Amino acid sequence: MLGNINAVANLAVKDLAVARRFYEDTLGLTQVDAEGEEVIVYRSGSTQINVYRSSFAGTNQATAVTWSVDGDIERLVAALKAKGVRFEHYDIPGATLEGDIHVTGDMKVAWFKDPDGNILNLIDG
Repeated sequence: MLGNINAVANLAVKDLAVARRFYEDTLGLTQVDAEGEEVIVYRSGSTQINVYRSSFAGTNQATAVTWSVDGDIERLVAALKAKGVRFEHYDIPGATLEGDIHVTGDMKVAWFKDPDGNILNLIDG
């Protein structure tokens, strides 16, 4: 029923101005819409990410958004790190850590957080 319809990620933030600087200046997303002072809509590939003001910002302890980066993870991690992004390191059974990238077989993953603690990641493989 929904398999052919793009999904939209929703990220709760406390301060839209801080979030705007991160999502636009650090991640390079383009704003495509806004709903007053409560929601900013960004384009990411052929999908969208809604960043909205919420008192529940930062309470999700799981990955909220994943970007599939097709062989480009090392370059993207280096570029984000140069912009001040700090990467998370997790103890994952069977994975090794190569710099900031977790490697399991052919799969490479790097996790980082936005200013509100939303967990975001890049995946290659």
